[in-house]
Amino acid sequence: MGLNENFLFLRSFIQDPKRVGSVSPSSRFLARSMVNQAPWHEINAVAELGSGTGAITRILNTKVTNTTKVLLFEMDKTMRNNLKMEYPNFSCHRNAAHLVETMKDANIHQLDCIFSGLPFFNFEPAIRNTLVEQIYESLKPEGLFIAFQYSLQMKKQLTKYFNIDTIKYVPLNFPPAFVYVCRKRGNVIIK
Repeated sequence: MGLNENFLFLRSFIQDPKRVGSVSPSSRFLARSMVNQAPWHEINAVAELGSGTGAITRILNTKVTNTTKVLLFEMDKTMRNNLKMEYPNFSCHRNAAHLVETMKDANIHQLDCIFSGLPFFNFEPAIRNTLVEQIYESLKPEGLFIAFQYSLQMKKQLTKYFNIDTIKYVPLNFPPAFVYVCRKRGNVIIK
């Protein structure tokens, strides 16, 4: 990870700390911990929410095939443009709150897996609920939602929509993080 990426991330954090959530990008240890949870031999369509400077995207790029459909979501325009240049085969979008609509436009019916670096608990409850519902709706039955958070505050909300297979603690990240590995539950009614 270059000095430019760290500066870009810090600048974004200073501009909007609630949206960015951390002063530095995710570590390679956290990215590997997340990406290695997916059964890559079964993955045809995947999304990454809050791609940032591409820490998770770099590892994800080593796992996908030429036929895997990849959707990246990043609100920061500079970061999003950098992702478009570095990963021209991936589709980059601004707002993860429009995940289902974006999938339809890309002719993707269901996602096998979603990775997220979004700081959910920093968001207003309405935005947080919309994001979780979009994630739930977009995943195939038993699809995986793999997210990192800096606390366990999202556990209660996630259990309404997902079975939490594991929560892994990753100390080699700044700040240390928890990786939630969640599986979509059936028969959840979205209000």
